[in-house]
Amino acid sequence: MRDVIICRCEEVTLSQLEEIIKHHDPSARELKLRTRAGMGICGGKTCRPLLDKVLQKLTDKPPTDDIPLKVQPPVRPTSLAQLGGSGDET
Repeated sequence: MRDVIICRCEEVTLSQLEEIIKHHDPSARELKLRTRAGMGICGGKTCRPLLDKVLQKLTDKPPTDDIPLKVQPPVRPTSLAQLGGSGDET
């Protein structure tokens, strides 16, 4: 059960998060920097709520936004045709 993946983009597991929390008592930001959870292609949109819940459960501290972890969309929109390699690529 500890091998459940929390961050799919960076393949960070619950056991990895628990290990970091156990040894370093990190903030949400530090947990992100140490594990890369939330730094993948989705920018934390999928895993950020899970990261906060895991951190809160294991440290008994509510998540803080002293230095917020931001969710960032892609730099510019890309069409599916461009991703698929067909269509006008201008």
